[in-house]
Amino acid sequence: MNVPGLGEVTKDQRFEWHYSEPLTLSIFNGMDCRVVLEGYDDDSEKEDFHLAIANLLSAPPSALKAAERFIYQYYLDIFNYYGELEDAFPRIETAASIWSHVQLGDEPIVSRRHDGDRGIYVSLECNCDWEPEHGLQIVFRNGNEISKVGPYDGHLTNSDAFDDATLEGVVYRPIA
Repeated sequence: MNVPGLGEVTKDQRFEWHYSEPLTLSIFNGMDCRVVLEGYDDDSEKEDFHLAIANLLSAPPSALKAAERFIYQYYLDIFNYYGELEDAFPRIETAASIWSHVQLGDEPIVSRRHDGDRGIYVSLECNCDWEPEHGLQIVFRNGNEISKVGPYDGHLTNSDAFDDATLEGVVYRPIA
C-alpha cells in the first residue's frame, strides 16, 4: 500500500500496523526512522494521518527542542525521588544538556486518539539514562506540536493516562 508522504509501506500481520521504509527525519536531528501507522486501515479520515505525517516529515529540530524543559522536569522529578540515593545516577545540570542522556526511538507511531479531540498523534518511545525501566515518551499532536512528555505509558495525552479531563493540554504531569 502506498501512503502519501511515506511511500510504500509494509503491513505487520500480527499487529496490523504499517511500517515505512527508513526515512531521514529533521525533527530527530536527521535520524533515520521507520514511521509506524496504527489503526490506519480502519480509519475513515485518512487525510488526518496524511497531514500529521506531512507535519512530522517537515518539522524542524526546534519542534523537538520544545520538549526540552518538560523532559528536564521529568529528570528532576526522578532525581529528587531516587537520585540522591544512587551514586551512579546521572547528574544533569541544565535542560539543554538533557539530550546527551536521551536515546531517541527510531519508530514513531502515528495513531488516532480514541477519546477527547480524536486527533492524530505521533508517539516516540525513547530510552533515557535516568529511568531505564520506564524510559521516556514524547508525543506530538498533529506530528509537530509537543503534547505529552513523561515515562512511557502508551497514552497519547496525560488526560487519557490519568482519566482526568482537567489534564487536557498538560504536557508534563509532575511525578508525585
